[in-house]
Amino acid sequence: MQLLRERPRLARLRPFVQMLWASVPEPEEAPRPGAREHVLPTGAMHLVFRLSGPQLRIFDGLDDAAGHSVGHALVGGARERFYVRDVSQPCASVGALLHPGVALPLLGAPEDALAGGHFALDALWGLRAGLALERLQEAPSLESRLDVFEALLLQRLGDRLHGLHPAVAQSLAPLRLGARPVRELASLSGYSHKRFIALFRGATGLAPKTYARVHRLGRVLGLAADPALGWADIAHEAGFADQSHLTREFGEIAGLSPRAWRLAAAGGAPRHVPR
Repeated sequence: MQLLRERPRLARLRPFVQMLWASVPEPEEAPRPGAREHVLPTGAMHLVFRLSGPQLRIFDGLDDAAGHSVGHALVGGARERFYVRDVSQPCASVGALLHPGVALPLLGAPEDALAGGHFALDALWGLRAGLALERLQEAPSLESRLDVFEALLLQRLGDRLHGLHPAVAQSLAPLRLGARPVRELASLSGYSHKRFIALFRGATGLAPKTYARVHRLGRVLGLAADPALGWADIAHEAGFADQSHLTREFGEIAGLSPRAWRLAAAGGAPRHVPR
């Protein structure tokens, strides 16, 4: 069972947090020894507290049999490719998807230092990470857990302001929508191409071109939810040169072919693919 909050109830959090969720296992949900999941990138950073079950275990590629544990309270940096996680044990969790430019005021580290990996939150928050986990575990319902989570985030932020560099702020939407090429946005920023890329990576954790590619994948996943649409039509609508271009890029980012993804993800969450 999962409860989604499409935007924070606390207006002060809205420049920092895109959405929040809280989940608990279904009563009939049983352990699945060896089960793993492909997690496709969103282009954003996320903060998660696992309230029950084992620590999050991440695998470094499909051939990694052992994996490594991250913790019960963790930060996932923005990624350009999929990662694999252990889903063999049901667990309750609370999490948030964060806006660009939030890492420094909320976590004390810039986005580009966290990109591409998962990190134990106690390395960033110290003892406060464990105290936050305990408060969330004590909340009696999904709704109350989200309320407590918002309060914790607000307390952590204090009076810090969310400030994106104007060159980055004006480029996010065009890149998400595939509306303008990076070179044009760099020119509009008034900075050199190299400086623009550095500013963008510092605020999002990803280079502008990579950010655009990940969000184009998101548009593909949205279009592919319609089973009547073929991949050639999806490629055209999402701005690819042709179906081969889509297939190649999909495989690079998602780690599986479009057809394999559609079969595996049918009826489930499009970015969480059973393996």
